[in-house]
Amino acid sequence: MNRDVLNPSAIIRGTMELRLFSDRMTVCKVDSADRIDLSGELIFIGKTDDEISLVSPTCNVPDRTLCREDGWRIFRIQGKLDFSLIGIIAGISSVLAREGIGIFVVSTYDTDYFMVKEEQLERACDSLMSKGYTILR
Repeated sequence: MNRDVLNPSAIIRGTMELRLFSDRMTVCKVDSADRIDLSGELIFIGKTDDEISLVSPTCNVPDRTLCREDGWRIFRIQGKLDFSLIGIIAGISSVLAREGIGIFVVSTYDTDYFMVKEEQLERACDSLMSKGYTILR
């Protein structure tokens, strides 16, 4: 599939490509953005009036965190997603919810990413593939 544009009919047919990254990911809270290593391929930072959250490969997490949740694996929806597209994450999350698999979602301007716990990874992949999604490893 062309990484530049997602074919909207793929949403209807459930035939999207999902790239599974090999990185083990961590979701954590930090007290300062000063210690965040931005050199990695996958880094997501969220800041509000009362917290700074970080999603990062586990190997790049700062030594000091306020709290953390390790053991996530991350997928990227391949292709650039137009803002008018509706239901992409809903389709994925409903497939996984039927299997009792929770997800953690982050988005960028171009596309969406979602994570599942490592112990549920193979079941998540099997469930998604059974519904027509392609997993690129």
